[in-house]
Amino acid sequence: MTKILYVEDNEDNIYMLSRRLKRKGFEVVIAGDGIAGIEAARRERPSLILMDLSLPKMDGWEATRQLKAAEETKTIPIIALSAHALEGEREKALEAGCNDFDTKPVEFARLMEKIEGFLKTGGTP
Repeated sequence: MTKILYVEDNEDNIYMLSRRLKRKGFEVVIAGDGIAGIEAARRERPSLILMDLSLPKMDGWEATRQLKAAEETKTIPIIALSAHALEGEREKALEAGCNDFDTKPVEFARLMEKIEGFLKTGGTP
């Protein structure tokens, strides 16, 4: 079963998206902040990470930078998720090391296309 790490602090978002991903056959691991996300990525070795950018303790940008700098996690694709669709947000996420960017609320079909694309190619879109 393909494992996805979902780094998110909003319980409603976790409930909605993790249920839909599980119905699609994914194993979903949840981390509630950036620090826990880094620890979970190292421990769980997911196939892909969905990273909220506005997180407590350590934001998603810094968590992504640290994951991409670490030898054991640098190849894991990271899709940034943000409720802030402001101009420059996508570029900022990509500069931090995210492989792609999507907005919240999540349009599930679009997100699934991105996830499946990364999983088929082993990390490149």
